[in-house]
Amino acid sequence: MEVQQQDLGNALKQHFGFDQFKGNQEAIIRNVLDRQNTFVIMPTGGGKSLCYQLPALMMDGTAIVISPLIALMKNQVDSVRAYHSNDAVAHFLNSSLSKTESRKVKDDLMAGNTKLLYIAPETLTKEENIDFLRSIPISFVAVDEAHCISEWGHDFRPEYRRIREMVDMIRGGVPIVALTATATPKVQADIVKNLQLGDHKLFKASFNRSNLYYEIRPKGSKDQVIPQLVKLVKEHPDRSGIIYAQSRKSTEEIAQLLRVNGIKAAPYHAGLDAKTRAKVQDDFLMEEVDVICATIAFGMGIDKPDVRFVIHYDIPKSIENYYQETGRAGRDGREADCVAFFSYQDISKLEKFLRDKPVAEREMGGQLLDEVIAFTETSACRRKYLLHYFGEVFQEEDCHKMCDNCRHPKEKINVRDEMVQAVKMVEALGENYRIPALMDIIMGKQSKEILDFGLNESQYFGIGKEKDKAFWQSVIRNAVLNQYLKKDIEQYGVIKMGPNAQDLLNNAPAVEISINHDYEKELENAGDQATSKSAALDDLLLKQLRDLRKSFSKTHNVPPFVIFQDASLEDMATQYPISMDDMTMVSGVSKGKAQRYGRPFLELIKEYVEANDIDRPTDMVVKQVANKSKSKVAIISAVDRKVPFDDIAASNNMSMADLLQEMEMIVASGTKLNIDYYIDEEVDEYTKEDIYDYFMQAETDSVDEAFSELSEDDITMEEIQLVRIKFMSDMAN
Repeated sequence: MEVQQQDLGNALKQHFGFDQFKGNQEAIIRNVLDRQNTFVIMPTGGGKSLCYQLPALMMDGTAIVISPLIALMKNQVDSVRAYHSNDAVAHFLNSSLSKTESRKVKDDLMAGNTKLLYIAPETLTKEENIDFLRSIPISFVAVDEAHCISEWGHDFRPEYRRIREMVDMIRGGVPIVALTATATPKVQADIVKNLQLGDHKLFKASFNRSNLYYEIRPKGSKDQVIPQLVKLVKEHPDRSGIIYAQSRKSTEEIAQLLRVNGIKAAPYHAGLDAKTRAKVQDDFLMEEVDVICATIAFGMGIDKPDVRFVIHYDIPKSIENYYQETGRAGRDGREADCVAFFSYQDISKLEKFLRDKPVAEREMGGQLLDEVIAFTETSACRRKYLLHYFGEVFQEEDCHKMCDNCRHPKEKINVRDEMVQAVKMVEALGENYRIPALMDIIMGKQSKEILDFGLNESQYFGIGKEKDKAFWQSVIRNAVLNQYLKKDIEQYGVIKMGPNAQDLLNNAPAVEISINHDYEKELENAGDQATSKSAALDDLLLKQLRDLRKSFSKTHNVPPFVIFQDASLEDMATQYPISMDDMTMVSGVSKGKAQRYGRPFLELIKEYVEANDIDRPTDMVVKQVANKSKSKVAIISAVDRKVPFDDIAASNNMSMADLLQEMEMIVASGTKLNIDYYIDEEVDEYTKEDIYDYFMQAETDSVDEAFSELSEDDITMEEIQLVRIKFMSDMAN
């Protein structure tokens, strides 16, 4: 049957329900149907999967799809099955299957019911699987995420380098389709060579994702970045988003912090068991979870079209990582935000990871990291930088203010003369040095490399020492960006003359650039502005809140501090909460307390804000995760089991005073503690009543003031502390 002559439009409609192809999908599919080796470079969200799924469904035999991620396989198989009545049309074969499940997959393959078999490269290398695959007709082999072949790729997998060998062992002459979303010219060459694609056809779509907004922010301390993170997520209410972090611990902490602030979030990393990962993935797809917090090192394999934001809490280790991860946003073509937090401390951590690597790997990793730093620091169009990295020419005006640098441009200066100097220096030095050495030469820095090679004798040594490092980095990086210079990847980033170099030297026009970002300075400036703009306590509102509290306490026959403590009222008079969610952000107010006492206070604040035309702070206080240390959990558990306090203190290496202080903090955070079993033994009934009555009438819950008042009756400080814990647990929680 001449499948390639079929009406592809009808086949597309029949198998997937689409009316038309995207981009060059049709040309790619025709090439696959012609059984030609095919290389597809298409950005995330461009429709790569269809390029092998449709021909697989149309051709005789089974297409083998080699994929690196179990999660991605499951997602792809579910996607194909959703369009067909027979689940056997697509299967995956990997280590997650039981023997019974593997047998079912092989039975369907032998019966000719399966058109697409997804398989991990590690599974493919097993001799028993190679023997089995020899026994079934193969239409073609698709190598998804083909960049994993290259050591220069962002997710190198040694098993990928054996794919060609495995395919030849199964059946010689089988056509190969290689697909990737991110491939620099160097990675492309590695893929072609390793897979032995020979006389193949290359299909390369534009890497421009015009609907994505790119922004880099200085990170600062945890206390500085967390409020920004929560605010960013809350700017996309009930929308899907992904937050990437370097460590598993960070993903779990961020997810917990978001949940405390009323956001449906879950962590996702390789340390979770397969069942948990699958549930998180399904919950995200089914919108039971809005935000996934994932490790940068762990690919998610989730094809969700309506992800509205991707946030990098930690900067990734390569531009490829960044591009692929941001590419998970806005696959439906609608606008989406990509925000990354950058700090030099994060770069230092990534550099430490490279120290124990072999020399070649360390060199490659270091160069990839240099590109990340250059991308974050650049004040040029970020889209232009990204596309240049992948070998694509782009004009800044076409960005349409869809990156922070184009939306908020820095002042530009003419650096024509300095750029000419830099290019002439590269030429005079024989095109043999990387950017750090060129910087040292032009700024007159006598580093070891400069002295070892006698470069301090060069006519260019020190000619630019009156300008700072940021200036010359900006000049050289912009020279590369505008192709006056170029990086030689094969030589680990040596700078050579670019294709436009002579245009600059022969007829140099004005060259206007913005100086790179200095995030340490920007962070300091932001801190100064934040301090000067910090919200002030509204004394008039505070008085009204105190009056309301007093009135409310009389109605409920409880002391005012049981309703809300002074610190909580002061926070309300600073932040102006007007919703129940806002109220739970106030210091010392749990969700239960907000629901129990908060409504009249919210109504008062709302009326006050409207009457006085108050401009409320846009940054509400971010609710922090309660510090549930092991000792606190152990104390709560021990009290529930009615363990004597002496034993609780001893088992937690505490004094009795420390234990009571911990219990006070537990009760203050909104947790009930029933310590009647201990009080009944240690405090007589009359003393207990006296202390309880005191706090019912007191203006404050201060233990010191209570002791001053009650000590004449031979009541001890410890007895007061014990009864106060009971009182606050009973009345306030």
